[in-house]
Amino acid sequence: MRIVGGLWRGRRLTAIGAGDAAAHLRPTTDRVRESIFNLLLNSHGLDLDGARVLDVFAGTGALGLEALSRGAAHATFVESGRTALAILRENVALLEAPATILAQDVRRIGAGTPHDLILLDPPYGKGMGEAVLDALRAGGWLAPGATIMWEDGAAPRLPSFLSLADQRSYGGTVVTLATA
Repeated sequence: MRIVGGLWRGRRLTAIGAGDAAAHLRPTTDRVRESIFNLLLNSHGLDLDGARVLDVFAGTGALGLEALSRGAAHATFVESGRTALAILRENVALLEAPATILAQDVRRIGAGTPHDLILLDPPYGKGMGEAVLDALRAGGWLAPGATIMWEDGAAPRLPSFLSLADQRSYGGTVVTLATA
């Protein structure tokens, strides 16, 4: 696993345990990550310069670190798994990334600061994305006009406060872009 674009392009990330079913990690592949950021930056003209990014169900942190590599100012990672947290902390330290790591269940996140880009990669097929987005909205984590990138195994049902911007399939992964 590596960063595919920007300042840290080509830098390898720790992914030990990523294939361990007990760790519950399913890192976004380099190819899908590259497609996601091409879609965000090129097709939809998202400007990451100075952006605040929230990476929920962060796992190894690859999505949020990719955003930082491409110009985001700060990333907040939310993860509750012990193995994932260890890998995430190692990757943030490896890149000396401007980041905050919240070791908690994102469904109980509480109040926070508005973020411009939300990277949502919940466990596939568990219906957790909708509840998380409601919690993020209630807690003030979504900046006006925030972009949400939702990766799942099937097309999700968007909450009524979001507008669909795009949806693409990459093998067994469906990437949905929405705006708040």
